[in-house]
Amino acid sequence: MTEIHKEAVSEFLLAYQNSLCQQLEKVDADGGTAAGATFISDEWRREEGGGGITRVIADGQVFEKGGVNYSRIKGRELPATASASRPEIAGRGFEAMGVSIVMHPLNPMVPTSHANIRLFVAEKEGESPVWWFGGGFDLTPYYVFEEDCVSWHRHAYEACKPFGEEVYPKFKAWCDDYFYLAHRKETRGVGGLFFDDLQAWGFDQSFEFIKAVARAYAKAYVEIVQRRMGSAYSETHRAFQLYRRGRYVEFNLVFDRGTLFGLQSGGRTESILMSLPPRAEWHYGFEAEPGSREADLQNYLRPVDWLSADKPV
Repeated sequence: MTEIHKEAVSEFLLAYQNSLCQQLEKVDADGGTAAGATFISDEWRREEGGGGITRVIADGQVFEKGGVNYSRIKGRELPATASASRPEIAGRGFEAMGVSIVMHPLNPMVPTSHANIRLFVAEKEGESPVWWFGGGFDLTPYYVFEEDCVSWHRHAYEACKPFGEEVYPKFKAWCDDYFYLAHRKETRGVGGLFFDDLQAWGFDQSFEFIKAVARAYAKAYVEIVQRRMGSAYSETHRAFQLYRRGRYVEFNLVFDRGTLFGLQSGGRTESILMSLPPRAEWHYGFEAEPGSREADLQNYLRPVDWLSADKPV
């Protein structure tokens, strides 16, 4: 039986949360002339078991809103979103831990980003625990810079490479498929990595992969933010950003399994919905002006092989 190390995972997640918040605070401080915004920390407990630390930044020079949340919760029975693909574990008690990240920058030239890393353990007395890791990261630009998309996917590829050449294309395609708004017939952004039910490699190697993904996200996103946060923008750019943020809201409330799991498991609503932007807009029948950068975004809302020469023009 594979030995699992829940405490080691929890310790890594807490250290990563702290490190990432420090990095993002520094970016915000470097993004203007005033003192940067800092993360507020809200520690909470869950009546059924466990709790977490929600850390939120708002009204910064770079980040309009963002969160880096740690949670470790327990329950007597897995909700439907977790057991739907594994009916054999329905009715088991569970423990779930992870870090979830969403950053919504103020400048429309800086993309929104999302990442999470998580461990689920389903347990039943007298039987071996069933466990799996999941997570990934994805990028949602409003104005696309191909340099950013390539560097984002290059970091994703490098994180996956030590675990096999097949890992990046598999998890990249999974991300393209997962972050797809069927009712809009477009992807949420330019993708990244997504994976779930990761346990075939064994616990230790799967845990190492989770660490690699977490570190790759931090490096990849900070690089992009630093490149774009000084870019000039207009009210037109800002209005388009708010309109496109509506798509982000639609995905999170209609499709996102993490949101559904949190709500169905009696999670803390305030922390679960932290991922939503502070402002978003919907406009009936909106059409971007042909030939504009706003219209150009549609060329990228589909699977693209960012590490080849075959990219949108």
